[in-house]
Amino acid sequence: MSVKIRLARRGRRKMAIYDVVVADARAPRDGRFIEKIGSYNPNTNPASININNERALKWLLNGAQPTDTVKAMLSYRGVMLKKHLQIGVLKGAITQEVADAKFEAWSTEKDTKIAGKAEGITAAKADVRKKAFDAETAKNQARLDVIKAREDEQKALLAAAEAANNPAPVVEEVVAEEEAPVAEAPVEEVVAETPVVEETPAAEAPAVEEAPEAKAPAAEEKAPEAGEDEAKA
Repeated sequence: MSVKIRLARRGRRKMAIYDVVVADARAPRDGRFIEKIGSYNPNTNPASININNERALKWLLNGAQPTDTVKAMLSYRGVMLKKHLQIGVLKGAITQEVADAKFEAWSTEKDTKIAGKAEGITAAKADVRKKAFDAETAKNQARLDVIKAREDEQKALLAAAEAANNPAPVVEEVVAEEEAPVAEAPVEEVVAETPVVEETPAAEAPAVEEAPEAKAPAAEEKAPEAGEDEAKA
């Protein structure tokens, strides 16, 4: 009986998930299988590959033939390298310790590469999100600017319409502003001339009052002289 290591499909439409199974080569793809040794999910980035390396290696050493897709997955997981090293151990080319050391070194390097790829994918997603957010922010700001410009334009039109319908307040304000300095000039002149008008009578008043006082005695003195002349006559 020919044994194959292949994929068996499951999951809903457009979201397929595959099982890695060991099955008879004559069985249908999703039919009966001998053993399930792992799973494969291509919907994640990077794709999720979970395989029991020990069971896969045992079946490979027993003569099971993987399909091309499964062979690539086994190489990615290091099962094919481990098979190669184990065949060298069985032939006596290398010792088991050397084979294990080589596989551990390869596994460490592979894990580092996988972690770096995962970090790069995460950083790329974050960068894409940031660019999308910045683009959306810029678009929203442009919309707000357009709305503000329209509002300013409407306010300007309303102000122009109000100015056209109500010109009187504008004229009164202009007249008030123009007449303000004219009204202030006479006030200053009146205030400056008022003390002059008040000081003039104050200076002349004593002269007017003193004139009769000086002439009164002279008249009284002359009056008896006239009487005396009449008596003498």
